[in-house]
Amino acid sequence: MSDPNSAGSRRPTRPGPLVPRRVFLGALGAAGALSVVPALPAAAADSIAYTLLSRADWGADESLRYTTAGTEIWPPEYYPVQTLTVHHTDDGSTDPDPAAVVRAIYRNDTVGKGYGDIGYHFLIDRNGRVYEGRWSGTDGTPAHDAAGRMVTGAHVQGYNSGNLGIALLGTFTTTPPTTAARTALVQLLADLAGRHALVPAGKVLYRNPVSGVSRAAPVIGGHLDWAATDCPGTVWSQLPAIREEVAALTSG
Repeated sequence: MSDPNSAGSRRPTRPGPLVPRRVFLGALGAAGALSVVPALPAAAADSIAYTLLSRADWGADESLRYTTAGTEIWPPEYYPVQTLTVHHTDDGSTDPDPAAVVRAIYRNDTVGKGYGDIGYHFLIDRNGRVYEGRWSGTDGTPAHDAAGRMVTGAHVQGYNSGNLGIALLGTFTTTPPTTAARTALVQLLADLAGRHALVPAGKVLYRNPVSGVSRAAPVIGGHLDWAATDCPGTVWSQLPAIREEVAALTSG
């Protein structure tokens, strides 16, 4: 995690608006909120069908994002996506309910760290369910505005704007994530790479649109590509294979 006023990565060649492709029903709650996953080539569509839980599904207390005077603590800012960065939460939780873990991370980021919201854009549990993270408004799809630009998160200090953060729930310093979690990660990365015209195995010269700082980075990388850290643990060694799998899905 890192301060939210930072940015990151190459401008996509085809940012464009998002086009609804498929609707997923959240697996939590009485009815679950509907979330839309944007379009990809038809041949790839069935391979990139993941379950997406909205903030309402996992029980985000939206009042935490506001001061007692009703002012939003961290108003959203939007920039084109340049890179996709993978994390593990390493939160130490033993709670068997992943939604409760997401709520705890949300509260810690929002109140404990004073960000005003959760820093990750998406989170993935051991069962392969994807959770909507950072609030991005109501006029687009999760993590995006209506023009397809990404809301700035807080997951890599100095390189947040334009750098989308995905976190696997748990600690993977010695053990790998479950097959279901890894599969969902590949599917989510493929969906994002496809909608933003990113080359999964490519490299970019990331440029923070806020600070102007530049850095060479992989299109799909880990936290370790941006800072001295053990994050994302064992997932780091799997990234070359993950990039290949993402490329296969986006090629249709």
